[in-house]
Amino acid sequence: MTAEETKLNVEKALEEIRPFLQSDGGDISLISIDNTKVTVQLQGACVGCSVNQMTLKSGVEMTIKKYAPHIVDVVNIS
Repeated sequence: MTAEETKLNVEKALEEIRPFLQSDGGDISLISIDNTKVTVQLQGACVGCSVNQMTLKSGVEMTIKKYAPHIVDVVNIS
């Protein structure tokens, strides 16, 4: 998978996740992709949410890996 294909697939994954985050007053942005690591930024209500790490790992990371299986890690920057 090329870098461009990876970016498109990660963006597709984020589009799948975004409505769920927005329904709770949050959002997510793609910051960067570095080989097998994706950096995102949770926004809005997601920033102060007590379960944002669970959302990141079980929701965001799982969905990104579905679209781009070679991704190993998804991290949030604040």
